[in-house]
Amino acid sequence: MTTVYVDADACPVRAETERVATRHKVRVVYVTNGGLRPPANPLAELVIVPEGPDAADMWIAERACRGDVVVTADMPLAARCVETGAQVLRPNGEALTRANIGAQLAMRDLAADLRAADPFRQGGGRMFSKADRARFLNALETALRKAET
Repeated sequence: MTTVYVDADACPVRAETERVATRHKVRVVYVTNGGLRPPANPLAELVIVPEGPDAADMWIAERACRGDVVVTADMPLAARCVETGAQVLRPNGEALTRANIGAQLAMRDLAADLRAADPFRQGGGRMFSKADRARFLNALETALRKAET
């Protein structure tokens, strides 16, 4: 049975995830350190993990497997989930796969090095847009259809 795991802290597509998953009658698990309201949807649940670095990531990585879908912007978590065979989507709809996760991790590390080298470096990229939201909806629809086969 497919489950959609959402790294829910600061995830901009929680409502969209729930809407698409409900249409497919798929369970959604929001994993957070706290601060979110429990969902009213019977197919959705909220898991609150202890405070601490990467607690939500570890919880998801220990459970996600082939046939599941993981929604995250966290590249190390994405890499772990890709290894288990889960489908991984970024909130902007980009699919993370064995073919591109290495490059994504390298870009993440490069960006961290650049920020460390220049403490005055500002900005974190472009804003999340309606187009990103639309791409995510299409990508999640595709991922759930693929999981059903």
